[in-house]
Amino acid sequence: MARPLTLHPDRLLPADPATRAIARELYAAVAGLPLVSPHGHTDPSWFARNAPFGNATDLLLRPDHYVFRMLYSQGVPLEALGIGQAGRHADPRSAWRLFAERYHLFRGTPSAFWLDWVFGEAFGIAVRLEAETSDLYFDKITAALATDAFRPRALFDRFNIEVIATTESPLDTLEHHAAVRAENQRQGGWQGRVVTAYRPDPVIDPEFESFRENLARLSELTGEDCLSWSGYLAAHRQRRAFFASLGATSTDHGHPTAQTADLSQAEAEALFRKVSSAEFTAAEAELFRAQMLTEMAAMSVDDGLVMQIHPGAFRNHNADVFARFGRDKGADLPMRTEYVHALKPLLDRFGNAPGLSIILFTLDESTYARELAPLAGHYPCLKLGPAWWFHDSPEGMRRFRRATTETAGFYNTVGFNDDTRAFLSIPARHDLARRIDCGFLAELVLEHRLEDWEAAELAQDLAYNLAKQAYRL
Repeated sequence: MARPLTLHPDRLLPADPATRAIARELYAAVAGLPLVSPHGHTDPSWFARNAPFGNATDLLLRPDHYVFRMLYSQGVPLEALGIGQAGRHADPRSAWRLFAERYHLFRGTPSAFWLDWVFGEAFGIAVRLEAETSDLYFDKITAALATDAFRPRALFDRFNIEVIATTESPLDTLEHHAAVRAENQRQGGWQGRVVTAYRPDPVIDPEFESFRENLARLSELTGEDCLSWSGYLAAHRQRRAFFASLGATSTDHGHPTAQTADLSQAEAEALFRKVSSAEFTAAEAELFRAQMLTEMAAMSVDDGLVMQIHPGAFRNHNADVFARFGRDKGADLPMRTEYVHALKPLLDRFGNAPGLSIILFTLDESTYARELAPLAGHYPCLKLGPAWWFHDSPEGMRRFRRATTETAGFYNTVGFNDDTRAFLSIPARHDLARRIDCGFLAELVLEHRLEDWEAAELAQDLAYNLAKQAYRL
């Protein structure tokens, strides 16, 4: 007999009865606030075309590296899950069954929290996912996705999303964003706000595959000579302006480290000649990435785009998986990351610049109290992004608040962002963050470190206001 799926109304709230009572009251006041999703990786074509999503596997399993990395760790071949070209002929129902049979592997993980919300709240399924309910789930979800109520725009409205930012390369033509903008402007058209963010890694990282070919493509798009230093910088400025014209308010930089540099023009030109000729060392590639963070900050001073730095991931650690399936297949790992010395060249030049806003993220939790909170607690341009990627979990969020609040306060942080490709999990991710923050605030009220009215204001700021302000949305 299938076991029931129950979403407890007090899930993730503190176990202590007195603390829970305060947390419950705080949460009730913010649970229904609109969702501001200022950084993520949903596909803009979903909102431009508004086509049905397909089947359960295509929507909930294949795009979600949180899910298939766990299955791969337990010996499930990625091909069998329909991943990559090698899995293009995999039967979606069979792939879903592999997932259902192993759903117990996710017990205690944030993935289970998010997915159970999707199953119970979005699709109204009342029994747990397991081997015997696999076909029931696949059929019910796939049938629902064929209805108008589960088209992308309808879900966007149902989830009460106020704005969502996707992330695109400078080489992207942004035709889907243009189509959404045209729909917004059409009389009676859909009014969902979908903006882009400028992610220049493919044309900034000399070690990115096809880097030189990417520079040629950038030249074609902009009419600039991107094999010259001046033309290359002009091309970035042009593309940033184009992205801003289609709603972008931020840039995003996924570098291996947080290293920055401030070279002279002659030094920067000489370095660019080396990296653009494909005759460079790993150290020169790192120096170029470091210089480009400072160049991007200079452009942000001019055009007002908020700068996000996401360092510290060893990308594609599994060489065999990368060779067979490509990027973003669940094999990225956190690394130690240093910020105090790494950011100093950029901060020496722009740390006090009016209007500059830089949001720092980390996968190295040891830096929260030692480096990041003190930096954000001093420099006007710096804010701390929320617990990220491997740490956007209940305990990860609690560790973040405990380690940073006393030094940086709440208002040098930027609220929550979901940073996901898994569109249907966005409400669940925001709900998790709101519950954890309300629990943390309730503790401070009981310890008489906050008044109840202060906690109520903070709960709304953390859930909604800070993200809008930080990302200039």
